[in-house]
Amino acid sequence: MIKQPQPAAEPTTRRIDAIDIARGVALVAMAVYHFAWDLEFFGYAPAGMTAVGGWKLFARSIASSFLFLVGVSLFLGHARGIRWDGFWRRMAMVAGAALAISAVTYFAVPSGFIFFGILHHIALASLLGLAFLRLPALVTLLVAAAVLVAPHYLRSASFDSPWWWWTGLSETRPRSNDYVPVLPWFAAVLAGIAVTKIATQTGTLAKLAGLATPSWTRPLAFAGRHSLAVYLIHQPVLIACVWAFSQIHPASQESREVYFLQSCEASCGEVRDTEFCTRYCVCMLDTLEREGAIEGVYAGDQSDMLRGRVEEVAGRCTIETDALVPEGGADE
Repeated sequence: MIKQPQPAAEPTTRRIDAIDIARGVALVAMAVYHFAWDLEFFGYAPAGMTAVGGWKLFARSIASSFLFLVGVSLFLGHARGIRWDGFWRRMAMVAGAALAISAVTYFAVPSGFIFFGILHHIALASLLGLAFLRLPALVTLLVAAAVLVAPHYLRSASFDSPWWWWTGLSETRPRSNDYVPVLPWFAAVLAGIAVTKIATQTGTLAKLAGLATPSWTRPLAFAGRHSLAVYLIHQPVLIACVWAFSQIHPASQESREVYFLQSCEASCGEVRDTEFCTRYCVCMLDTLEREGAIEGVYAGDQSDMLRGRVEEVAGRCTIETDALVPEGGADE
């Protein structure tokens, strides 16, 4: 007797607590990072601290986990058929929140306003991800790999116009307090779709759905179920708390020159040793001051003219510092 093939497992319709908990953990991690950023912003932490080293890796891990979970939720919610009413309702909420963040940050911090942050990415990725829900998981993973490496090969000055910054292919990185372009970050969403499809087919998702979670995880699960609200509320609350504290115990105010040097050395330290970075950043500060460009840097001027001037000074200071510190190459 011929054995009949078994139909592929369908995604569970039950809400999976473990996934909500994972989203809640990501929210806690995000709050920790944002609190560190707030401390830096108010002068309680060194300038540039959260943009380099372990903090930079931490931030990227948080963003990747959120986007991976977007892919998971997209597959669970629409793999058996796109529920357009629910999809557009969620899309309107996310896109509306993204636009609100852009508007608020444009007036609050115009030099680094958020024009394509993680919420902007989630809105677009949710739409693009629909095309991959019925594709084989292997195909989706291959596309994810291509998306991940694409910026290394496709960057071009042709994408330097602000209209193309959302792609992630511009040669010059735009200045923004939250920049999550399509490439390479869409790879995390695709990975979430593919992994959830595999988990569904292998029965792993069904086991996960039946997993009993301890009572202490309920706050995390609650936060995970209301992730958008938590995302929108937590940072204003944290900023308000740090601001209130600063009114009682103000941070020691460093001069703009010290702040510039701290930020420069933190960024430089990602690729060069300490001795090189110390000399290089002093050269940058002295040269920019001497040539009258430092005020534009302090003001966050993003004009092509100033950017080109700073890059030219950086090139000169690199050559000069390499001549003084011949052993100051990249860290091993």
